[in-house]
Amino acid sequence: MKPIIHAAKSFNGIQVSFLSGNDTVSELFSYENLIEMKINVADLVEYPDRYAVDMNGPVIVRTDFCKPELHDECKP
Repeated sequence: MKPIIHAAKSFNGIQVSFLSGNDTVSELFSYENLIEMKINVADLVEYPDRYAVDMNGPVIVRTDFCKPELHDECKP
């Protein structure tokens, strides 16, 4: 998994920047693909550090569910 460091809206989708080794790589994910992956686009843009790119797809996956320090955000 490659941690996402930035996500921004573009005309055709979301431009995602992530770390691959020592390099920053950028890839465009279409809105259609993000919907198929069940990714909340607004959440991805606002909190990109909660997501990562799985290069086997490539697909975006949410990764913050296993971070105990974020659990307080989930409480009402």
